[in-house]
Amino acid sequence: MTKLYEPQSGMLTVQYEPNERTELLENPPRFTWMAARADDDRYALQVSSSPDFDEETTTLYEPIPYNLFTPDRPFAPGAYYWRYALLEESGERSAWSRTRAFVVPEGLPETPLPGRADRYAGADAAHPRLWLPARELASFREDVRRDPSGTGWADFLEKSVAPWTDRPLIPEPAPYPDNKRVARLWRQMYIDCQEILYAIRHMSVAGVVLEDRGLIAHAKRWLLHVAAWDTEGTTCRDYNDEAAFRVAGALAWGYDWLHGELDADERAAVRRSLLRRTEQVALHVIERSSIHQVPYDSHAVRSLSSVLVPCCIAMLGEEPQAREWLDYTLEYYSAVYTPWGGRDGGWAEGPMYWTTGMAFVTEAMNLLRNYVGIDLYRRPFFRRTGDFPLYVFPPDVTRASFCDQSTLGDPASLKTGFNVRQFAGVTGNGWYQWYYEQVKRIDTDAESKFYNYGWWDFRFDEMMYRRDFPAVQAEAPIGIEPVKWFKDVGWVAMHSRMDDPSEHIMLLAKSSRYGSISHSHGDQNAFLLHAYGEPLAIESGYYVAFGSTMHRHWRRQTRSKNVILIDGQGQYAGADKVLSMAASGTVLDAGSAPGYGFVRADATAAYKEHVPYLKTYVRDIYFVRESYFVVVDSVDLERPATIDWQLHALREMTIKGQSFRVNGEKADLDGKFVYCSSGDLELSQYEGFPDVDPSEIEGLPLHWHLRAATRKAASHRIAALLVPVKKGEGKYVSHFIDDQDHGVHLYATEDGVTQRIEIAKAY
Repeated sequence: MTKLYEPQSGMLTVQYEPNERTELLENPPRFTWMAARADDDRYALQVSSSPDFDEETTTLYEPIPYNLFTPDRPFAPGAYYWRYALLEESGERSAWSRTRAFVVPEGLPETPLPGRADRYAGADAAHPRLWLPARELASFREDVRRDPSGTGWADFLEKSVAPWTDRPLIPEPAPYPDNKRVARLWRQMYIDCQEILYAIRHMSVAGVVLEDRGLIAHAKRWLLHVAAWDTEGTTCRDYNDEAAFRVAGALAWGYDWLHGELDADERAAVRRSLLRRTEQVALHVIERSSIHQVPYDSHAVRSLSSVLVPCCIAMLGEEPQAREWLDYTLEYYSAVYTPWGGRDGGWAEGPMYWTTGMAFVTEAMNLLRNYVGIDLYRRPFFRRTGDFPLYVFPPDVTRASFCDQSTLGDPASLKTGFNVRQFAGVTGNGWYQWYYEQVKRIDTDAESKFYNYGWWDFRFDEMMYRRDFPAVQAEAPIGIEPVKWFKDVGWVAMHSRMDDPSEHIMLLAKSSRYGSISHSHGDQNAFLLHAYGEPLAIESGYYVAFGSTMHRHWRRQTRSKNVILIDGQGQYAGADKVLSMAASGTVLDAGSAPGYGFVRADATAAYKEHVPYLKTYVRDIYFVRESYFVVVDSVDLERPATIDWQLHALREMTIKGQSFRVNGEKADLDGKFVYCSSGDLELSQYEGFPDVDPSEIEGLPLHWHLRAATRKAASHRIAALLVPVKKGEGKYVSHFIDDQDHGVHLYATEDGVTQRIEIAKAY
């Protein structure tokens, strides 16, 4: 018996789960462990109610092809033990791993995954399979004939099918100049390929449903044209993955829906191209990126849903690899997904990447549910994740959410609304339906924006949703949690009157264990403030492109955030994933107390790379009487340093002494530094975006940035009073400081009601 190598897990890898500290969220538990060797690793897993693994109390699962596993049945409540072994090529097992324990409580949602042997027993070999199984085709034809408007068919046919019938074929994209990526050409390439998807998918579906020979002929012409493109050329995964995802999807939908319309040679040609393009993605996901071992690859995870699910369903039973790749995808979805959030439904990459991630994964889950009968929506994450955009990206706010956002400066996109409605259909949550209806009312020109047209077709989405899910009655979000803490990602949202945009006040704070990895930024302990329809403390800058100077030198960096700099230095936000993940923050506590909501967060680790002499940095934010805010920063260092307290706004601010005013159109923000342990701060402001290529932002308004600088000290305590004021209305919060004992006490009074806030003294 060979010894088992049990490598220690790291911050970027999967963990050994479950263990003694694991709070299970679903039944059966999801088992993950570190790979025991680099290649050809297969495993045996034992689970027992006995620590000695007695034969009568032990279940053996083997062979398991990857270092993750979901059992095919729930467990009875109680205490359990598990261990794993490596299966050698000879069939013998290595020595068993160390034993880990866990407890299955009563009442957990039951979410087993059928085993590989009978996972697809109910899948029909006939085509089509994507979205509408062949067995439902006749009934849908009747529904379309009877009610073309109510099914969404009339709108789909007019706006999503008809435009492609007389469009010339889109040529295969040309290479970049000298094969060096150019953002403008990269984006145009993937939009061209998105149009390929629209043309093939929509004409294929419409032609087959209507039994229209003309539409079928048009669809075939486009399909065969794209199938002839060089699979190793400009639209391969390694050249432009966004383009590759779209071409693979187009081939899958065309192959599936036109399967009966293609002759043997045509079918073979399309399948050959489809197989190779799917193989490129699968190779990257499973072998290169190895997301079952290191799950933090945003594009690789997304390609499971955008490529492997539709492509493998289309080829299931016809190409052996399709089943293998689909098994991998389902096992990843069941055991690891999502690496970006957890039980609260948060998404560490922010609401825009939640939008892209959920758009593709929900479409994939709908395809799997309709064709295979596996319902992943039962998993706890999917029951809660509609809360994330509801609380951190409400329909009326702008520039008030963290991370990379192609919608920066715009309200929530229509696709975000469609996603939230999807979860209304799954859960029956009326607040989610309200969100969708508000976004649809606001985002009336969705198709003119590249981040919509280049990614989705809303008529096709609408038609699928009406077919698959029930209508839900909207309910205004009255009674939401005034302080919503997404513990899984370290975001905290504070709200008053979300249901009424003219009265809505929102502050969003973040201190995340994900640091600045992937699409996150160096913004631990930062906050954003939106009130009365106006962005007041903003997420500054613009979305130009990932990797642009605006992205690298401004947007990702701490100097663009409403948080402090220490000796002019911010948090690590570079390209090293290990350092990015280490540059983390922690929400220590959040909740409500009589008269106020609060969040307390620690961003010490985030600054350590650039400020190794930092001992602690904690920020407390109080939302008093759902009216005004107090922000208290506590910084302790091993040597004296200066602090720059930063706030960013759309327009020039008014500065006077220790006070400043953010001047908005619907509201203002009155700010005052009511206490600073090192003496009065020096307030200044500047305009623009240092170190950003001017050509990237030509014609765009510049933003303004407040800097409040302290004197040098080894300890700092700074308290800022922030009062959002609706235009045309008076609002004033008086205050005084009592520092006679070992603490500092701020007393703030509004309309005769006084709140005391304690600030620890700096020594």
